[in-house]
Amino acid sequence: MAGSNRIVRVNELLKRELSNLINLKNIAPTNSILVSVTEVKTTSDLRKALVFISVFGGDDEIEKEVIQALRKKRVELQHDISLVITLKFTPVLRFELDKRLAAGDRIFELLGDVNDDGEE
Repeated sequence: MAGSNRIVRVNELLKRELSNLINLKNIAPTNSILVSVTEVKTTSDLRKALVFISVFGGDDEIEKEVIQALRKKRVELQHDISLVITLKFTPVLRFELDKRLAAGDRIFELLGDVNDDGEE
Protein backbone atom coordinates (compact mmCIF):
# COMPACT_ATOMS: atom_id res chain seq x y z
CA MET A 1 0.00 0.00 0.00
CA ALA A 2 2.80 2.42 0.82
CA GLY A 3 4.33 1.80 -2.60
CA SER A 4 1.15 2.85 -4.38
CA ASN A 5 0.99 6.07 -2.35
CA ARG A 6 4.53 6.82 -3.44
CA ILE A 7 3.65 6.25 -7.10
CA VAL A 8 0.64 8.57 -6.77
CA ARG A 9 2.86 11.27 -5.27
CA VAL A 10 5.54 10.79 -7.95
CA ASN A 11 2.87 10.94 -10.68
CA GLU A 12 1.51 14.23 -9.34
CA LEU A 13 5.00 15.66 -8.92
CA LEU A 14 5.95 14.69 -12.48
CA LYS A 15 2.69 16.13 -13.78
CA ARG A 16 3.32 19.48 -12.09
CA GLU A 17 6.97 19.75 -13.10
CA LEU A 18 6.36 18.64 -16.69
CA SER A 19 3.56 21.21 -16.99
CA ASN A 20 5.97 23.92 -15.87
CA LEU A 21 8.71 22.75 -18.24
CA ILE A 22 6.38 22.51 -21.22
CA ASN A 23 5.23 26.07 -20.64
CA LEU A 24 8.81 27.32 -20.19
CA LYS A 25 10.05 25.64 -23.37
CA ASN A 26 7.21 27.01 -25.52
CA ILE A 27 6.27 23.64 -26.97
CA ALA A 28 3.04 25.08 -28.42
CA PRO A 29 3.51 26.42 -31.98
CA THR A 30 1.62 29.65 -31.14
CA ASN A 31 0.54 31.52 -28.02
CA SER A 32 -3.12 30.76 -28.75
CA ILE A 33 -2.50 27.03 -28.14
CA LEU A 34 -2.62 25.63 -24.60
CA VAL A 35 -0.67 22.45 -23.90
CA SER A 36 -1.68 20.69 -20.71
CA VAL A 37 -0.44 17.58 -18.90
CA THR A 38 -3.63 15.78 -17.88
CA GLU A 39 -2.17 12.67 -16.28
CA VAL A 40 1.07 10.82 -15.64
CA LYS A 41 1.24 7.07 -15.08
CA THR A 42 4.55 5.64 -13.93
CA THR A 43 5.40 1.98 -13.77
CA SER A 44 5.77 0.40 -10.33
CA ASP A 45 9.59 0.46 -10.64
CA LEU A 46 9.44 4.19 -11.59
CA ARG A 47 11.57 3.62 -14.70
CA LYS A 48 8.93 4.59 -17.28
CA ALA A 49 6.22 7.22 -17.32
CA LEU A 50 3.33 7.62 -19.71
CA VAL A 51 2.43 11.31 -19.99
CA PHE A 52 -1.01 12.24 -21.31
CA ILE A 53 -1.16 15.60 -23.11
CA SER A 54 -4.17 17.70 -24.08
CA VAL A 55 -3.92 20.44 -26.68
CA PHE A 56 -6.54 23.18 -26.57
CA GLY A 57 -7.14 25.66 -29.37
CA GLY A 58 -5.77 23.61 -32.24
CA ASP A 59 -6.83 21.05 -34.78
CA ASP A 60 -5.56 17.49 -35.27
CA GLU A 61 -2.51 18.73 -37.18
CA ILE A 62 -1.47 21.04 -34.32
CA GLU A 63 -1.95 18.19 -31.83
CA LYS A 64 0.39 15.99 -33.89
CA GLU A 65 2.97 18.81 -34.05
CA VAL A 66 2.89 19.24 -30.28
CA ILE A 67 3.31 15.51 -29.61
CA GLN A 68 6.18 15.33 -32.13
CA ALA A 69 7.87 18.33 -30.48
CA LEU A 70 7.55 16.70 -27.06
CA ARG A 71 8.96 13.44 -28.35
CA LYS A 72 11.94 15.30 -29.87
CA LYS A 73 12.59 17.10 -26.58
CA ARG A 74 12.07 13.97 -24.46
CA VAL A 75 15.71 13.57 -23.44
CA GLU A 76 16.02 17.26 -22.60
CA LEU A 77 12.81 17.13 -20.53
CA GLN A 78 14.02 14.02 -18.71
CA HIS A 79 17.28 15.76 -17.89
CA ASP A 80 15.45 18.83 -16.59
CA ILE A 81 13.19 16.60 -14.48
CA SER A 82 16.26 14.90 -13.00
CA LEU A 83 17.52 18.30 -11.82
CA VAL A 84 14.24 19.09 -10.04
CA ILE A 85 13.04 15.73 -8.74
CA THR A 86 15.39 13.44 -6.86
CA LEU A 87 14.68 9.81 -7.71
CA LYS A 88 16.95 6.81 -7.99
CA PHE A 89 16.02 6.62 -11.68
CA THR A 90 14.55 9.35 -13.82
CA PRO A 91 11.65 7.77 -15.69
CA VAL A 92 11.80 7.46 -19.45
CA LEU A 93 8.97 9.65 -20.68
CA ARG A 94 6.47 8.62 -23.33
CA PHE A 95 4.00 11.22 -24.58
CA GLU A 96 0.51 10.36 -25.77
CA LEU A 97 -2.37 12.57 -26.81
CA ASP A 98 -5.24 12.54 -24.32
CA LYS A 99 -8.48 12.41 -26.27
CA ARG A 100 -10.70 11.99 -23.20
CA LEU A 101 -11.53 15.69 -22.89
CA ALA A 102 -12.37 15.98 -26.58
CA ALA A 103 -14.57 12.88 -26.30
CA GLY A 104 -16.34 14.40 -23.31
CA ASP A 105 -16.93 17.65 -25.23
CA ARG A 106 -18.34 15.63 -28.12
CA ILE A 107 -20.77 13.82 -25.77
CA PHE A 108 -21.99 17.14 -24.36
CA GLU A 109 -22.40 18.45 -27.91
CA LEU A 110 -24.47 15.40 -28.86
CA LEU A 111 -26.57 15.69 -25.71
CA GLY A 112 -27.18 19.35 -26.53
CA ASP A 113 -28.32 18.37 -30.03
CA VAL A 114 -30.74 15.80 -28.59
CA ASN A 115 -32.06 18.35 -26.11
CA ASP A 116 -32.51 20.97 -28.86
CA ASP A 117 -34.45 18.48 -31.01
CA GLY A 118 -36.82 17.74 -28.13
CA GLU A 119 -37.72 21.42 -27.53
CA GLU A 120 -39.62 22.05 -30.75
